Amino acid sequence: MNQQENMERSGQRPGPKLTSEQRQEVARQLAVLARGTAEIIPESGLREKLEESVAAGIPLKVKLGLDPSAPDIHIGHTVVLQKLRQFQECGHEVQLLIGDFTGRIGDPSGKSETRKALSEEDVRRNAQTYKDQIFNVLDPERTTVCFNSEWLSPLTFNEVIGLAAKSTVARMLERDDFTKRYKSNLPISIHEFFYPLMQGYDSVALETDIELGGTDQKFNLLMGRSLQKEYGKRQQTAITMPILEGLDGVQKMSKSLGNYIGIQEEPDQIFGKAMSIPDGLMPKYFELATDLDSDRLAAVSSGLADGTLHPRDAKLMLAHSLVRLFHGTEAADFAESRFRAIFSEGALPDDIEEAVLQAAELEEGKIRLVKLLTVLDLLPSGSEARRSVQQGAVKLNGVKLEDVSAVVEPQEGDVLQAGKRRMARIRIQL
Repeated sequence: MNQQENMERSGQRPGPKLTSEQRQEVARQLAVLARGTAEIIPESGLREKLEESVAAGIPLKVKLGLDPSAPDIHIGHTVVLQKLRQFQECGHEVQLLIGDFTGRIGDPSGKSETRKALSEEDVRRNAQTYKDQIFNVLDPERTTVCFNSEWLSPLTFNEVIGLAAKSTVARMLERDDFTKRYKSNLPISIHEFFYPLMQGYDSVALETDIELGGTDQKFNLLMGRSLQKEYGKRQQTAITMPILEGLDGVQKMSKSLGNYIGIQEEPDQIFGKAMSIPDGLMPKYFELATDLDSDRLAAVSSGLADGTLHPRDAKLMLAHSLVRLFHGTEAADFAESRFRAIFSEGALPDDIEEAVLQAAELEEGKIRLVKLLTVLDLLPSGSEARRSVQQGAVKLNGVKLEDVSAVVEPQEGDVLQAGKRRMARIRIQL
């Protein structure tokens, strides 16, 4: 049996014959598109599809599915959007799939209980908000926006049964969230099993070449591959992107947790929040949330590692990059100048007092916000500290913190405020 027959039997296609220039172009795109990804399934899939695309001069169809269950996009969402933008800059087309039909169920990924269904009005309103925001990152000229109600709503009950027959309960229970709920005797509604089936069917309907999602979407992305095979379509390549931790440095960025940076927030707000990102997360934010090229990313990472780049300077660069992406260079420059004036060049009241924070109070450089307020004697008790946080009276470097369970990573010179008159500049003592 020759090499071509072996490849065909294993499910691989023999690669097209490429010129030297085409091979260089494939290598260039692969270096950009594989950077920062968590997993590419199958491992050779991206290269194979790029080779076919370059040889034929036909752009790949790259899909991202969004269920409009929340109307505000934050930096965590843009991790996948930035990767999509890179695909567009390489000449490929994005299929932005608004799950107006699946959004009525809600993705059960990572959930410990059945999610409440959204009304059709909620879904449509949220979908429009997503569309309004998403083009802050994506190129509208290379983006096709579609709604999965177009092909899911017309399915007959016979067709739905046929779709359900292409998977098993055992396969569904391979999902970590379903397994945990099943073992804990927590309810799993039958309709939740249809979510990954419908998301997979989207790839069938759109004949998607590449689908992107967070690592928590791996099961759903693989379901798309399975259903494409069942329906006789070419299987997509699944690419997962890392989940970005929020400002607390621990949990996934989430609006409900208050550890997020919204892309439609004011420039000063974005800049101030970015300056509170834990030092250890900066390389990850630079790689996943900005548009810095590989050379500049490498320079930042090496500079932080060998000490030639001060963390505060790197953080200023990161904050400027994020504001520039969503508000433009002029707004980023102005936000940086304001931040430097207020927090770096002494524009705070002259009589602001320093408060000593013993390094022994920190655990791996971090401390609970409520404890920090009492340790610095800004507030007399934990209960009063919690109440002030809940009332929105607490700010770190001008950024309001409203999560009573928040964990922060204070830096030398940070300004912590509790109300309008109580403030302290932190000095860390070893």
